Amino acid sequence: MANPARGEASFQVGETAILLRPSFAALVAAEQELGPLFALVERAADGRLGIGEMASLFFHCAADRGEDVTRERIGEAIAEGGLAKATPAELAAVLAALAGGGGAPVTTDELALLKERFPDGG
Repeated sequence: MANPARGEASFQVGETAILLRPSFAALVAAEQELGPLFALVERAADGRLGIGEMASLFFHCAADRGEDVTRERIGEAIAEGGLAKATPAELAAVLAALAGGGGAPVTTDELALLKERFPDGG
């Protein structure tokens, strides 16, 4: 069960509900693939986060995913529901965890705090 206070969310991939848990290891892996997390949060806040980036972020944050839950299946699940319609709560939870929030969508104040903490974007 997802714990929004920890930045967790549930996401449906076919018949499988996966737990998105933005752990330290998951975020490091996502950052290695997608670049600085602050830039990712900023692109999402500006509406410029691509479906591939979202699928990669969800893939890295998927806790205890089985072999049948691939990056491609996650991307298909996002696309099937429509990018804006299918994922706002899940994306908001993960982005809030990245920004240090507690499960609510990332606010302008949280983005400003991130800019202060990571002025070089890293």
